Amino acid sequence: MKIALFVTCLNDTMFPGTGQASVRLLRRLGHEVDFPTAQTCCGQMHFNTGYRRQTVPMVRGFAEAFAGYEAVVTPSASCAAMIRDWHPKIAVEEGDGGLSGRVAEVVPKVYELSEFLVDVLGVTDVGAYFPYRVTYHPTCHSLRMLHVGDRPLRLLREVRGIDLVELPEATECCGFGGTFALKNSEVSAAMCADKVTNVRSTGAEALCSADNSCLMHIGGALTRTRSGVRTVHLAEVLAATEDDRA
Repeated sequence: MKIALFVTCLNDTMFPGTGQASVRLLRRLGHEVDFPTAQTCCGQMHFNTGYRRQTVPMVRGFAEAFAGYEAVVTPSASCAAMIRDWHPKIAVEEGDGGLSGRVAEVVPKVYELSEFLVDVLGVTDVGAYFPYRVTYHPTCHSLRMLHVGDRPLRLLREVRGIDLVELPEATECCGFGGTFALKNSEVSAAMCADKVTNVRSTGAEALCSADNSCLMHIGGALTRTRSGVRTVHLAEVLAATEDDRA
């Protein structure tokens, strides 16, 4: 299958290893992966802060950059939700029939990584090896907008060597929420403190999630409290093999 990776601007800028892991994983499973260089931002930051019209060029750019692929895979539930939920509506609001058509062609092919692996490729055992105690934080966008359910957990349970432990109150928000963490910093910090308390109670060596934005937020607090718990994206766990430890 010819797959395009939408790495997202956050990952490209701050967590390039997640994009690289996604490519390694998909190629290991036998698929061709391209990285369209014309890709930019999905527009979520602009849209969520009220710059609705300024989001239109990003919607147009996304539809053009990812046209012609069998699937578009992204290691970000947050960005996948923005594309699938809002790009079609923004295109309609713009009143550009051509744009609406291009968006309608691309959007159904956009998948968050765990969705693509489980629903499209039909795999849960991807040949991963990660010999650590891990707990998983399901992000708000993955739960409430994409409804990925237990797909990430089904993938993690098949990883050899992993000690996967349940995170108490896992479905509670970590407090990041993009600009929410800036506009409501005290509330955000309190929510994050609760999340960190629950993470530390598991005795996990690593906290895993499908969104680096949440991992960045929680990871900062884990570091400041000297918890010894590191953060790792789902793609990086699934891409890891025994050869990496040789």
